[in-house]
Parts: sequence; C-alpha cells; structure tokens
Amino acid sequence: MKSASHRAGHEHIAVVGAGFSGSLQAINLLRHGGPRTTLVERRSTAGRGVAYSTAHPGHLLNVRAANMSALPDDPGHFLRWLADRHPEQDGFVPRTLYGDYLGDLLAETLAASPDRLAMRQAEVVDVVPVTDNGFELLLDGGDRLWADAVILAPGNLPPHQPIPLAAADLPPAVYARDPWAADATTGLSPDDTVLIIGTGLTMVDMVLLLEAGGHRGRIVAMSRRGLCPHAHADGVMAAPLSERPPVHPTGALRAVRRRATEVGWRAAVDALRPFIQSMWRAADAEQRRRFLRHLRPWWDIHRHRLAPAVASRIAAMRRNGQLEIVAGKLQAAVANGTGAIVDWRPRGEDATQSLDVARIINCSGPQGDLRKTDDRLLRKLVARGLIRPDPLQLGIDVNARSEAIGEDGRPNPGLMIIGPMTRSAFWEIVAVPDIRMQTWALARRRCNAQWVEGEGL
Repeated sequence: MKSASHRAGHEHIAVVGAGFSGSLQAINLLRHGGPRTTLVERRSTAGRGVAYSTAHPGHLLNVRAANMSALPDDPGHFLRWLADRHPEQDGFVPRTLYGDYLGDLLAETLAASPDRLAMRQAEVVDVVPVTDNGFELLLDGGDRLWADAVILAPGNLPPHQPIPLAAADLPPAVYARDPWAADATTGLSPDDTVLIIGTGLTMVDMVLLLEAGGHRGRIVAMSRRGLCPHAHADGVMAAPLSERPPVHPTGALRAVRRRATEVGWRAAVDALRPFIQSMWRAADAEQRRRFLRHLRPWWDIHRHRLAPAVASRIAAMRRNGQLEIVAGKLQAAVANGTGAIVDWRPRGEDATQSLDVARIINCSGPQGDLRKTDDRLLRKLVARGLIRPDPLQLGIDVNARSEAIGEDGRPNPGLMIIGPMTRSAFWEIVAVPDIRMQTWALARRRCNAQWVEGEGL
C-alpha cells in the first residue's frame, strides 16, 4: 500500500491566511505526511493573527495553558514549551507568549520541511477555478499561484458598523471603526471620556489597553443588555454528562439550570462542550434562530470567560468609577470639534441621554454577514458564486467537512473554509480547542491519513 505522502505527492494545497487557523492547518498537513503546501499571508508576520498579535502583557489567554496545546494528539505540547521557555508562567498566560509559541511551531515546521511548505507574503485578491480540481490564485502584485485545492482561513472580520455611527461620518480621530487598528486607543488625553460600543471580550481588551497607556478618564461601555463576561474560577471538575442534552433551546436551558444546582454553573456549562457541535448540527433552522435571538448573549458571557486576574482588574475599575457598563441603544452621534455628542437610550426607558466623548471605539463583535464585508477576496468569491452567506448571517456556508457551499447549493470539495467564519456549521469554532480539531480533521481527510490518535480529544 502506498503511503499517504506518496499518494498526495503531486498535490499542491494553498492555505490563504496565516493566523492561528491557517498556520495550524499547514502544520497539520505536514504532520500527516501530506501534500506540498503554500501558506499565503498578507501581513508581515505569520502564526499570530489578530488575537495573538497584541503587544500588551495584560491581555491573557481566556483558557488555561493546560488546554492550549495546538496539537490534539499531544495535549502537553504547550505546557512543555512554557516550561522550557517561560518556566515562571502557568495558568492563564499572556497572549503574546502564545503567539511566540505558534510562531516557533510554524518555524520548526518550515525548517523541517522546506521542500514541502513554503511561505508567501502577499494578498490573495481572487480565486478562479481553472479545472475540475484546480484553482488559480491571483495575488495583489499580479503573480498567480496554482493549487489543486484551496483552504481559506479568513479569521475574524472587523466589526460591523452600527447604523448611527455609519451615518454620522465621524473623523477617524473620533471614531475607531476597528478596535485592532494601531491608532484605536492612541492620541487621547489622559482624562478624556471614551465610549466603547460592546461589552464583551474585545471591550475588556480595549479597557486594559487604555489603562496600560495611562488613561485616567471615564470609560463607558455600552451594549443592548449591558452584559459583561464572567470570570473563570478554580473548582473540582464535575462528572461528564452521560448523554447529549436536549437540542431545543428551552430544553437545553432547563437541563443546564438543573445541572447547575448540583455542580455549579461553570461546571454545568463546561460539561456541554463535548456536545455543542453535535447539538448545533442537530438543531433545525428555527431552533438555531431562537437560540441566537434569546440565549446567545447569556451563552457568550458564561461560556467565554475571563482570566481571574483580568476579571479582578475590570471589577476594580468598575468599583472606582472609571469604567461604567451600561445597557442601552445608540441613537445618534454628531461631531463637535473635539469629539462627538452621542445620544443613547437606556434599556427600558423612553428618554434619551447625551454623552460628550473624545473617542468612540467599536467593539461590537466580529462581522459575520458576507453581504456587508469589505474584504475584497470574499466579495470576489461571493460574486463568482464559489461561496455564499449562511442563512443566519454568521459567516460562510460550509458543510460538516468544512467544504464551501456555493451559490448553487453544492459543496466544493476543493475549496474549504476554516476558523470562526464557519460558525454556521459548527457554532463552537472560535477557541483553540475547537479549531485545532477542525484543522486536524481536515488535514487527515486531505492526506488520506489513517491515524486515529487525535480522535475524540
């Protein structure tokens, strides 16, 4: 019998995007003895993506280091790397260190297989099918790259623009559309008032950046419900569930609440993890819509939690009055020369209040609606009918094999999507433990691998 590497020896795969998802996909392809791979990234650095490119040491991982190995068949890999490079670190470590870890893993793979893995710094601006099983990638400099298969790893797209802010036409110095832009928190006076749209994990990151930069002024964080992520806590792990909870949102909620009275809400929520993707796939369209409409905000703050040290810092800033988290709806914003006057309506009230701010930072969450994206590659692929929005506007429509579903409703086995933009198929696909399994499974299929060591982790 021929080996997997021999069977795939003449195949070439292009992985577009070298953040966490794309880099790990390339690494897994080579670890499985797979085909020649080119990893294309428009940024000057690979392996980090937005999440791990932050330079602020106060930005900590939201998952304990023990569960952050990038390799599903080697759960202790990250812990060994930490022990070797940063023995003083454990628990919830800085995200900058995790970026170093990913960079090292990619560099080691490149060094070990220079003839099978190539890096290309360029922006892919179009992907054109040229044969039944091949694609031509057009790069921004005019070069072309041919591949038998393409794996897109677009990561999280920048936040959507709230309608009142999109209509206000505020100058960049007043309105930071993208919280991860280099100037989102710069240029402020220490005592300026800042408005943050959104009260989730990105808001927390921006508050920490402001504080680290010496900001002393008032920070107001606003969302429709004013919900903030909860903190992780130490505790005894509860026994795993013996069967999958009900798929219907109401039934699932009742089951979690009942379980929470026995083992605590954190253990009750964590016990769902092995079942989340299968529950999502088993739910029909209306059940998914009901979950998104009624339960998603509460799921997010209970499921995606803060490192204890970060939660303590946020709580202290709320107690001393520097940070105020409010529930309300943005109504309008008007530039006033030094900033903007923002009108907003508190939740449950009819009267509108005004707020004079120097800066508005949009932390409303990643854009998922392909109809609104500014990404030129994704727009091209939609126009070509190669990809389409999913019915819930969460991202890109894919099947359970991560294959893109085209405008005609058929999956394309040569065009695959990985990472957070595949929420529509998997829902739980934004954290390292989920993406590492998605990239592992996809690599196994592309390489015809027969390994089973990573199954079920």
